[in-house]
Amino acid sequence: MSKFTDFLEQKVSNPMARLAEQRHLLAIRDGVVSALPFIIVGSFFLIFAFPPLPEKWSITQWLTAHATEILIPYRMTMFIMSLYIAFGIGYNLANSYKVDPLSGGLIAVSALLLTITPTVVEELGFVMPMQYLGGQGLFVTILVSIISVEIFRFCKQKNITIKLPKQVPASVSRSFEALIPVAIVIVLMSIITVAMGVNLHAIVQKITSPLVTVGDSLFGVLVPVFLITFFWSFGIHGVSVVGSVARPLWEMYLAENAEAVAQGASKIPHVAPEPLYQWFIWIGGSGATLGLVIAMLIFAKSKYMKNLARTAVVPSIFNINEPIIFGIPIVLNPTLIIPFIITPIITATIAYFATSVGLVTPTYVKAPWTLPAPIGAYLATGGDWRAILLVIINVAISFLIYLPFFKMYDKKLSALESEDNQQVELDNNTNVQA
Repeated sequence: MSKFTDFLEQKVSNPMARLAEQRHLLAIRDGVVSALPFIIVGSFFLIFAFPPLPEKWSITQWLTAHATEILIPYRMTMFIMSLYIAFGIGYNLANSYKVDPLSGGLIAVSALLLTITPTVVEELGFVMPMQYLGGQGLFVTILVSIISVEIFRFCKQKNITIKLPKQVPASVSRSFEALIPVAIVIVLMSIITVAMGVNLHAIVQKITSPLVTVGDSLFGVLVPVFLITFFWSFGIHGVSVVGSVARPLWEMYLAENAEAVAQGASKIPHVAPEPLYQWFIWIGGSGATLGLVIAMLIFAKSKYMKNLARTAVVPSIFNINEPIIFGIPIVLNPTLIIPFIITPIITATIAYFATSVGLVTPTYVKAPWTLPAPIGAYLATGGDWRAILLVIINVAISFLIYLPFFKMYDKKLSALESEDNQQVELDNNTNVQA
């Protein structure tokens, strides 16, 4: 077991941990995370516009009648999430290169906007199509944000900038330093989009369509679930590693689901946005450890496990399980690693099929991850009471899976504590006799 864990840590875990720290992946992750407040707040307006209340209630009728106005904050936030994410990626990537982050964010936004060709509408003039400013344009957003900042960095490193005297205010000086990179990015994107008539979004959608299809399948759900728990088993933050790659896809699913609801579509297209993982799989945190905590509270015999359970139960309810992962510990624990990996695979399979066959509404609202799972699941599905039932079923399943493994481990701890107590008594008796 020791040789096996050493092999996995050296050949798999360490390289993946280094990958998670890769500059561009970090910028993508932080850029998406920076837009989360807008995504979360914007998605809640979908609930207000389509309230989970009886249709006969007057408040329901009023909200439904004013749905168009209520959805305006949603359309200015979550619906155009790529605009916020572009700035976040540009800012964070430029900051990692130690160049002006504000200029990096603005250059990235301009590059994204220049991938879209405005159309002329009578009486309105030029109109910017918004469809590619949401989740649908996320892949192009990532691509052009990185390229535009790399152009900015290259110009800065090669001194292809306009430098002003030191007496000029720093803000003005930084603006002029970005002048040439901005010109290059604008001209380049204009040539591609306007002169050549290339639709980058259509091209990227065609290339990534297989990935989008696979990511929304059961296989596409189980792979990140396994990898996240696998990395956590070695003390590596699995969500940081896997989320850096998968989160843009998850956010695209979420945005398209939200737009389907906003448009009144009969079917919500995607099963696997990130809230599916958050509320139906990671109940209590990565590894679905709320079931383990319940088992600890009821069946713990060792003093250590009893104390740890009382300490960890409240954080676990709010999906914070580091006290469990590092306190038991689960990390490098051959007994508990097995249910830690198996449990979310089973709950993911149940959640996927329950959602795909229509037993539970697909998630389309980004509820704060620290909510207790039943509340978060209810909100994420737009008020589907069946989501609460699915959470309860998956917690019960996780409890049953963890229970025999926990009892084995707790029995060992209890035996060790008994041996320690006997040794203390023996030492005390020896001291008294002496």
